[in-house]
Amino acid sequence: MLLELGKAVSFLAGILSLFPAMFSAFFVPGAGWQERLAMSVDRIAVSACICFASGLLFAWPAHANARFRLSLLSTPPVRMFFLALAGMTLLFVASWYLETYYIPLIYKNQPW
Repeated sequence: MLLELGKAVSFLAGILSLFPAMFSAFFVPGAGWQERLAMSVDRIAVSACICFASGLLFAWPAHANARFRLSLLSTPPVRMFFLALAGMTLLFVASWYLETYYIPLIYKNQPW
C-alpha cells in the first residue's frame, strides 16, 4: 500500500516539476530565446531527476514474488517526461523560428 501511495505522489511530483520547465521556456516576458533556453535547461535537468526517480518506483515489483519487472524507460513518468520534452522542443523551435523570421515582417510596415 505504501508503494502505491509513493507511486501516486512521485507521479504528481513529476508532473509538477515539468511545469516550471515549460513556464521558463515560454512565459518569461522580455527575455530572448537564448535566455529562455538557458533558464529552462536546469529546470529540465531537475525534472528529469524527479521523473526518473518516480520511474524507479514504478519499475519496482508490487509483490515480493512477482517476476515481472518493467523497464525503466517504459514506465509512465519517464514516458511523460520524454513526451513533454519532445513537445517543449518542438514548440520552442517553432517559437524561435516565428520570432526570428515572421514577427519582424509584421512590425515592418507599422507607422510607429
